[in-house]
Amino acid sequence: MKHRHPKYQILFFIVALLFGLSVRNSEPHLPYYLSLIGPDMIWAGMVFLGFGILFPKTNTLTIGIYSLLFAFGIELSQLYQAPWIQDIRSYKWGGLILGHGFLWSDLLAYSMGIALLAFLDDRFIYRVKK
Repeated sequence: MKHRHPKYQILFFIVALLFGLSVRNSEPHLPYYLSLIGPDMIWAGMVFLGFGILFPKTNTLTIGIYSLLFAFGIELSQLYQAPWIQDIRSYKWGGLILGHGFLWSDLLAYSMGIALLAFLDDRFIYRVKK
């Protein structure tokens, strides 16, 4: 039976979180294109890893679909600008998780990040249990 090992998934999630925060804090020093989509690709990869942690026996394609639906849902929620959700977004972690404004380019970055993690997951992580 195939599965993902939770310890490794959590470790990859933490590494992605730290890498994502360092990229976001280094944006002025990165090439424009990388600073534009890099943090969003990493965020989407973290979503993929999170679903992998929650559903360790679920196949890679299903995890990818869940991740895309979640990421696209968060991006579409940025079209909603009620005061209560803007208050949540005004906090650092609220803004990092929920974002601030809808961008079509974010949907592309999420797709790229999830596709990359799905490829790595299928090749190296989602393995036969021994």
